[in-house]
Amino acid sequence: MSKKENNLMRYVISMVVAIAFALIATIFISGPLATWLVSDMTFESPDDVANMHALIFMTGNFVALILGWIAGWMLASRYRD
Repeated sequence: MSKKENNLMRYVISMVVAIAFALIATIFISGPLATWLVSDMTFESPDDVANMHALIFMTGNFVALILGWIAGWMLASRYRD
C-alpha cells in the first residue's frame, strides 16, 4: 500500500471506532450519568435542569468520541509507514 492509502486507512478505522464509542456512550453511559449528576444539584428553574442535563449528556458523548478516535488511531497503528 502507498503512504496515502495507509493514512486513509488509519483515518477510516479511527472514524469507525470513534462512532462506535459514541454510540455505546449515547445508549448506555451518557443518559444515566447526566441523570445521576443532575439529581444531586439544586436548581432555580426546570429550564436550568434541562440545560445542565443536556450539557452533561453532550459532554459525555464528546468525550467518548475523542476516546474512540484515540483508541481507533492506536488500533490502526499497524497501517503507519
